[in-house]
Amino acid sequence: MEITGRTLDRAYHAVMVRMVASGRAPHYIELASELGVSPDEGKELLHQLFGAGIPGWLHPGTDLIASFAPFSNLPTHYDISIDDKHGWYGQ
Repeated sequence: MEITGRTLDRAYHAVMVRMVASGRAPHYIELASELGVSPDEGKELLHQLFGAGIPGWLHPGTDLIASFAPFSNLPTHYDISIDDKHGWYGQ
């Protein structure tokens, strides 16, 4: 799979939509399914997305999203509310 800027944009959008909707970042297999690519391609896409310099990071030594600005996938002391609904954490 050739990873283009458009593909990275779609991946960024898919992660952000999931974070806003549920307060949880997708696993790379969920991302792959969303984008119609194989799980291995989803993992590579995830690593390239973070390698492109987006403000966030993977949990060290894993393929799991730890932070995706302005959200954190791990609990922090920064609680975020959206439309008076709680359930998100900030970086």
